[in-house]
Amino acid sequence: MMGGRHCRTGRALWPCPDGLASFLTSRGAGLGPGVVEVVADCFHPRIALSDRHPIVKATGAALEGVPRRTSDAADDYIPYLPAREELPPESADVWTGFLEQLTAEEREQGPGLAAAALAEFTGPVDGDEPRHELVVTHNFLIDWLVRAALEAPKWRWLGINHANAALTVIRYAPGRPPAVLLFNDTGHLPAELRWTGFPPELRV
Repeated sequence: MMGGRHCRTGRALWPCPDGLASFLTSRGAGLGPGVVEVVADCFHPRIALSDRHPIVKATGAALEGVPRRTSDAADDYIPYLPAREELPPESADVWTGFLEQLTAEEREQGPGLAAAALAEFTGPVDGDEPRHELVVTHNFLIDWLVRAALEAPKWRWLGINHANAALTVIRYAPGRPPAVLLFNDTGHLPAELRWTGFPPELRV
């Protein structure tokens, strides 16, 4: 018997902007009351951030009693390095230039961690009870999970921008393709904090 999984992801930018950090700390719900009300089964903070990050700290406090475990797969890394011929001609120069800045270590470790993330955080689960998981991570992994859910080409994690402290929810039901139920939701944040760290042209 397989049960459905709801994977909730939240982006934790480091360092966290001061205004956002103050709001999250004072509010105490981290990624919003919707996460707290569901009571996630598992919590995956980025190992290097631990409880130092306001999002991790506030959400962890609100989810008191919920099992928490760290995972290398929830860390910050490049999930896939496309060859130039995989990229659209009009954007190949931009993306190739970005990827060429990576170190040898980043090139080597990223794809393995991305595969581990798909194995750990996606797909239906054993048993007949639905599982609600929260993965506190970074922009690139969220992009990778959304890309995989939509069965887009592997290079298409590039260019998906996820706001800091925003929430994305992907449902994995037995016998059905994954469904992106919610993407980049910042409704739990005040308007002035919804696109911290992004230039004006990317704010909507």
